[in-house]
Amino acid sequence: MSPRSASVNEELRRRSRERILRATVELVGERGYEATTLGDIADRAGSARGLVSYYFPGKRQLLQSAVHRLMHLTIRAAVEREPEPQDGREVLARAVDAVLALALEHPVLMRTHMAGILQAEGFVQCPEQQQLAEVLRGAMIRYGTVDPDTEYPLLRALLMGTVFALLLPGAPMPLGRLRAELFQRYGLDWELGVPPDGGPPGGTTTGTTA
Repeated sequence: MSPRSASVNEELRRRSRERILRATVELVGERGYEATTLGDIADRAGSARGLVSYYFPGKRQLLQSAVHRLMHLTIRAAVEREPEPQDGREVLARAVDAVLALALEHPVLMRTHMAGILQAEGFVQCPEQQQLAEVLRGAMIRYGTVDPDTEYPLLRALLMGTVFALLLPGAPMPLGRLRAELFQRYGLDWELGVPPDGGPPGGTTTGTTA
């Protein structure tokens, strides 16, 4: 049997890494961060325990990469779904709504992710984070910003703050109010994206022009 080519080996490594990231999302969402071990993740992914440590220096870094992957895949799917968005305002609205939906659908996962970012390790730079940055920066470009390198980090910070407010234990803010504030900031009509049930706070439907 001839040895595998470099491209085949690279594809196998990519698939193995993705299985580990998917398993992390599943297990932390089911059990919580503390109750999930690297061994559990390896078992769920069908990988050797040592392979998890080979790809990721620790559980916190693994979790951040896993959440970044989930976010960029979810945002990309929202932006690319049919019908194809006709302008950049719809693209940005879909991206924002995708992040808000993740917070509501995966509260344990997203709350743990936010807590990890605020700890000493901070924001992990990884391929998945770069892909997330690419899709959000791309949404800002399609929206029409003239300075995406400045506007993308601001959008990221606003989204992080909104997710934190949605998930704050004991004092969460309502989705409608938070979404309205974000949409007003970028001049987006309430009906764009995937508006939540109940209509906008105060009955306003049109965003302020950015």
